[in-house]
Amino acid sequence: MSLAMILPMSAFALAASISPGPVNLVCLSSGTRYPLTQGLVFVTGATLGFIALFIAVGLGLYSALALVPGLDQALRWAGVTFLLYLSWRLFRDDGHLPENEAQRAPGFMTGALMQWLNPKAWLASASGIGAYTSGSDLNQVLLFAALYLPICWLSLGSWVYAGAFLRRYVHRPAVLVTINRTLALLLAASCLYLLLE
Repeated sequence: MSLAMILPMSAFALAASISPGPVNLVCLSSGTRYPLTQGLVFVTGATLGFIALFIAVGLGLYSALALVPGLDQALRWAGVTFLLYLSWRLFRDDGHLPENEAQRAPGFMTGALMQWLNPKAWLASASGIGAYTSGSDLNQVLLFAALYLPICWLSLGSWVYAGAFLRRYVHRPAVLVTINRTLALLLAASCLYLLLE
């Protein structure tokens, strides 16, 4: 594959990974509430979960879903339900930073699962595979996934670092409650968008 194809693939991966979405908002929230290492564990799970989804879509999973009536809608509703649950937890947060570092931090498996239930991840996978690969060429799919891996991890990690930057300036629980509720409402709004799309 030529450099002329690698650059557009990389640009697509960057745009899809760094643009605001449900996973990015959870990364930002994790950065404001938990140590960087815990946020980056979530990022690693989300990145690897996305890469697994991306490869599965490249191998034809998206086409197989179209053959089973209602399965795509069931997946969409499961994803929206999970995202609304995360939004509700964030909205109810009391704004006190945890003293116990292990307290309720979203971890590796949450990140991986969230990507499989995230309609944005499915759309990014299907549109990227459709636009930049020929569906039958596994080497192209794997190359695209290899490009996506560091770009996705760094993009999501930048949201955690942005949250950590905010954390340095959040000393009052009321301020963190405001940030968390704003993020929770944005996350819920993204669910509404996904349902109306």
